[in-house]
Amino acid sequence: MQHTRLDLARIQAARAAIDPLFLNTPLYRCEPLEPVLGAQVSIKLETANPVGSFKGRGAEWVAHQAEQAGVQSLVCASAGNLGTALAWSGRRRDLDVTVVARRNAPRAKLERISALGAKLELVDGDFEVARERAVVLAHRDGAQLVEDSLDLRTCEGAGTIGLELAQSLSSFDTVLIALGGGAMATGVGYVLSRLAPDTEVVCVQPQEAPALTLSWRQRKVVTTETMNTIADGVAGRFPIPAVLDDLLLVADDAVLVAEESIVAGLRVLRERAGLVVEPSAALGVAAVLEDRERFEGKHVVTIVCGNNVDPDAYLGWVS
Repeated sequence: MQHTRLDLARIQAARAAIDPLFLNTPLYRCEPLEPVLGAQVSIKLETANPVGSFKGRGAEWVAHQAEQAGVQSLVCASAGNLGTALAWSGRRRDLDVTVVARRNAPRAKLERISALGAKLELVDGDFEVARERAVVLAHRDGAQLVEDSLDLRTCEGAGTIGLELAQSLSSFDTVLIALGGGAMATGVGYVLSRLAPDTEVVCVQPQEAPALTLSWRQRKVVTTETMNTIADGVAGRFPIPAVLDDLLLVADDAVLVAEESIVAGLRVLRERAGLVVEPSAALGVAAVLEDRERFEGKHVVTIVCGNNVDPDAYLGWVS
């Protein structure tokens, strides 16, 4: 493989340091989904943990290494899930955590961050405004900046999902991964490229927040002026060059899905799998709904990556 920031030994080290509460998450065939999707479908359920998303893996690895290095404070920008996870892991280790988030981020996520003891600073604007503010705070306060996906530890933590998939007794034709900043896609994709190279890695992003997918397709960083998706957990406009370089090496495809398909995915997961999830977690199902012929007869696994959703918004989408 060409040069990548990722390393299998470091991902294995991350697994040894992460709280077992976040490891060995359920992986099971979900037969009720199959008549709708036209494929054999397995779910990797990353919501069955204290923070309700896969971000707990990366946050644990970040906080563990910070503690080992004597770091006392961390700051991050977050759409909600990373902030929640870092707050949980920081509290466990007596680290001061500051989270910068959009003022109009889902209320449930903001309340959870505060309840876990992190300092929460809200900004007007989109995620990129929050990210810029987090950089300012880190420099001002001498805190360690945790920038999702750019901070390699977030990718390595997510990569432990790939270890579990590769070590499963089942074999998969395709793994569907929600694509936002790229931590999960690069981490999981890298491990599968090393340990299960015959498995296709397909990244899925909303059409209304397509920056990293467009970048992957054009093999150069492509930014967008706006984004307007219900999948707030994967909404970004400025891909990170180093993350794109990794993604180009490990992803077999990157696809875009419509908002209507994301909503349909939410409904299918609730009605057929009994899962209430956030829109980002429905992207894999949305991709199959949009292109059943491509996945027909294959064994696909979709990573259900989070369930931190505003109840009122969710009911509006699925009703």
